[in-house]
Amino acid sequence: MTTETFQGSCHCGAVHFEVRTALTPAGRCNCSLCRRKGALMTPLFPAEELKILSGEDALTLYQFNTRTAKHYFCKHCGIYPFHQTRKDPLLWRVNIGCLEGVDPYALEAGVADGASLSVLEDA
Repeated sequence: MTTETFQGSCHCGAVHFEVRTALTPAGRCNCSLCRRKGALMTPLFPAEELKILSGEDALTLYQFNTRTAKHYFCKHCGIYPFHQTRKDPLLWRVNIGCLEGVDPYALEAGVADGASLSVLEDA
């Protein structure tokens, strides 16, 4: 897995960040939230590899089910740029669609079984 540094943002530009991560293996998740947002995510990376450059005050947090994972969204445009994972809260993933110069449709992706981690039905 080759890591690179990428610049990223939400749709409206209120949130800008930098991340050092690999792009592959890219993944999707089948939990109820991920199925609905449809984002293609980077592989897992340590929290210190993500730096919010501007707009931290524009982020809003969404949690559900066990409230372990932390999903962040821009409160202006609604785009999901990144989340702290449930399996390991020290690890994060970024929405590849938010990265500058990266075409998420050009990447192969597997699907993680996040639905099996849910405590509540369809969560």
